Amino acid sequence: MIFDYIVWNVDPELFHIGNLTVRWYGVLFATAFIVSYYIFAKFYKEAGIPIEKLDKLTFYVAIGTIIGARLGHVCFYEPGYYCSNPSEIWKIWHGGLASHGAAIGILIAIWLYSIKFEKTFWWLLDRIGIVVAISGVFIRLGNLMNSEIVGAPTKVPWAFAFVRDNFERGLPADFTRHPSQIYEALGYLIIFVVLYWLYKKKPQLKEYEGYLFGLFLILLFGFRFFVEFFKDVQVPFEQRLPLDLGQLLSIPFILAGIYIMYWAKKKHAAK
Repeated sequence: MIFDYIVWNVDPELFHIGNLTVRWYGVLFATAFIVSYYIFAKFYKEAGIPIEKLDKLTFYVAIGTIIGARLGHVCFYEPGYYCSNPSEIWKIWHGGLASHGAAIGILIAIWLYSIKFEKTFWWLLDRIGIVVAISGVFIRLGNLMNSEIVGAPTKVPWAFAFVRDNFERGLPADFTRHPSQIYEALGYLIIFVVLYWLYKKKPQLKEYEGYLFGLFLILLFGFRFFVEFFKDVQVPFEQRLPLDLGQLLSIPFILAGIYIMYWAKKKHAAK
């Protein structure tokens, strides 16, 4: 018998150690930081920067990512709920992290770190964009293991029946959707490969501080804008919007990327 959809009913909990529950999402989130650390260590070694200084950057970025992503979800998607239930704000294991909020949190964290760093804010951002792209791959796979941020309804042959999500919504177990988490993971992987290839094969671009970061913003949030057409809305009020919230929040980042690329080239030409 040939099935025309994929049944997805993975337990988000990987294993238990006493009262401690280890979830797939947490493992993949941690893996994102480990891989990012390894890649950034190469950047520091290449620039002759002591690796000890990377530990501080990792701490700043980790805190900025978690706080930014959580507050982004709280402020952008469900402010009413969290105002009524403030104790839920920091329960990130219940889900609810916004990539746009994470982007803002990372920018603030890197700016604070760069104040006493021998390299510029833009030098850091050009390289941060590369590792953020690969981190996005693992985070979206974590969303897949949680059966969250599901796609829009569809009957394509590769559709997923997210059994757990369907149960929570009171839908039939065989109700099928786009596996948008996989779309995003693949898209972010391609963006990482493109940026890393440019970094290694086009060394002249490193002289245009901010250029690679601007390109990162255009590629990542341009793709995010596109893939939102295949995703389900995260909160009901988005159904009343001409574009969903993820798309509306992506537009300023895309425009910022265009301006930053233009500014980086103009600044370099003026030297």
